[in-house]
Amino acid sequence: MRERDIEGYLRDQVKKIKGIAYKFESPGNSGVPDRMVLLPGGRVYFVELKAPGKKSRPLQIAQQRKIANLGFPVLEIDSKQGVDQFIQFARGESL
Repeated sequence: MRERDIEGYLRDQVKKIKGIAYKFESPGNSGVPDRMVLLPGGRVYFVELKAPGKKSRPLQIAQQRKIANLGFPVLEIDSKQGVDQFIQFARGESL
């Protein structure tokens, strides 16, 4: 499974729960998470997507910490199952 397959799956699943998964790019700020997920009720999540078994690079980890220190949730997802777990959480279902 490739990262882009997981990313497309995330986008589709977020849309099903009436959210938006914007592709997040910030010129001059390398390493920012791949997607900014906006959900009903004013909830915002930053999501770094990876191919199965891959991990964030040090620059990505630094950016994730910077965002998390401002109080925003940052997730790393590397599978469709991980997307499904995130959607369950976002819908308020127990995992």
